[in-house]
Amino acid sequence: MTSIRRFIIRGTPAIVCLALGMCLAGPAAGQETGQETGRVSAAGPRTGPIAVLEATVPDRAGLEDLVRRGFDIDAVFGRQVLIYATLAERETLDRLGAPYRVLEWQPGGNEDDDRTLGLYHNYTALTAELEAFAAAYPDICRLRSLGPSVQGRQLWALLITDNPDDEEDEPEFKYVSTMHGDEPVGTENCLYFIHLLLNRYNSDPRITQIVNETAVWIVPLMNPDGRDQGIRYNANGYDLNRSFPVWPSDYAGTIYDGVPMDDDNRQPEVAHVMRWSAQNSFVLAANFHTGALVTNYPYDDNGLGSIDSPTPDDLLFEDISRRYSQYNAPMWNSPYFFQGITNGAAWYVVYGGMQDWNYRYLGCNETTIELSYTKWPSQSTLIDYWANNQESMLRYLEAVHIGIRGRVTDGLTGQPLWAKILVAGNSHPVFTDPDVGDYHRMLLPGVYTVTIHCDGYVPRTFAGVTVTDGPAVRLDAALLRADRNGDGRVDGRDYALLGSRWLDTNCGECGYADLSGDGNVSMVDLYLLLADWLADTQAPSPPAGQIH
Repeated sequence: MTSIRRFIIRGTPAIVCLALGMCLAGPAAGQETGQETGRVSAAGPRTGPIAVLEATVPDRAGLEDLVRRGFDIDAVFGRQVLIYATLAERETLDRLGAPYRVLEWQPGGNEDDDRTLGLYHNYTALTAELEAFAAAYPDICRLRSLGPSVQGRQLWALLITDNPDDEEDEPEFKYVSTMHGDEPVGTENCLYFIHLLLNRYNSDPRITQIVNETAVWIVPLMNPDGRDQGIRYNANGYDLNRSFPVWPSDYAGTIYDGVPMDDDNRQPEVAHVMRWSAQNSFVLAANFHTGALVTNYPYDDNGLGSIDSPTPDDLLFEDISRRYSQYNAPMWNSPYFFQGITNGAAWYVVYGGMQDWNYRYLGCNETTIELSYTKWPSQSTLIDYWANNQESMLRYLEAVHIGIRGRVTDGLTGQPLWAKILVAGNSHPVFTDPDVGDYHRMLLPGVYTVTIHCDGYVPRTFAGVTVTDGPAVRLDAALLRADRNGDGRVDGRDYALLGSRWLDTNCGECGYADLSGDGNVSMVDLYLLLADWLADTQAPSPPAGQIH
């Protein structure tokens, strides 16, 4: 396959051709076994020389066997599987009789760096470039450290927005690159993208609108230690994109439900990104890799193995993935993936990946974008990769503004609320940013029923919400407290007060009288009020005959 053979080979290839027979029991050496799931963790640690292998499997069952054994699979093209393996893991493949060849050894040499856009940047050069951006554009740019890597290098995050020191009613977006240290193309594209947004602000109307209406965060280098060593793993030998919490063994709910984040004892780079992501309210994200040419969307793992595993937002993910791939001609015309997109698990299952954790736990839509079949292409080609991805990066970012948006506030005080937004027929929630109370629910065109929940408040349901193929529809909500009389209890007295508000069609708290959204105030609305109040408070039903 030409895609596999375009990898840069820094070591001398060794070709081993053995009869296939995957029947050896037990995990590959040097790996951890998940006690709750019985799976072997592909995260690592892996130490010592690492071989990048091209292995051959007979069918999908053979691929699934490699996944089950915990091999760190990087890409799959038909029967060809790219694997990062220790000596012990190569010995396991030998015993299994799996044909493979060594493409590369890590650590190995890599092209050196420069401080000029268009050339590869190591950590030192990248830091200087980001500091220069922040200094040159102080009105719209802030440079933050998410924390240090294993070896003390900072994970830099750059914020670009019109009021970088203020929380605003606008969606937050993030691009993260180079979780794998030997995949640096995304780092360079991120630098180009930063330069594009900063340099064209106030001169290009499109760029100005993006910066004025979006909080754009960019982390060009998530694995600085691995990048400077030219290896996939961090300095502890872990694959960072296999090291996030695994569903459902590590978590089975959301941050809004109070489920612990489980960031303790994670690799420092992973823990920093988890905490930063939880502190913000990201709506849309992507992380950049190389090794293939495709936009990969969740789920990477839904407990079904390496088969198509759609989320509740499957059509939305297909749409935003195509928004990226269709403007990248080589990706769109992929011989392996129709229209250059794939469901993650349909390609191959990944346990502990970042995109699934962001979607499940934080309600953030994220994809994984593979930019190049070649892991570390010649820096003379970087301008071509940027040309292929510039419009895609802009179109993908602009998708954060589709669907519905609004603010959720306390109906009496106007204070912002941390609330949950649900769409009928879709089990996936999104959440408001508690600092401002704003939410941004990405949806495709259609008519929806939307319910807004907040602990201690009566939920609100909006029927017949029409989403068009354009900017997000505005849907604000002011919620009423369940404990209306402030006595610390939720009982019939509170419902009576709610009912009095329902009768007052001139109530300015939130237009709460027409609950059904049909334009009329009737007994239907009173019943809905009671149902919402009971559902939220779990209060006992009123005596029979009390409601007519």
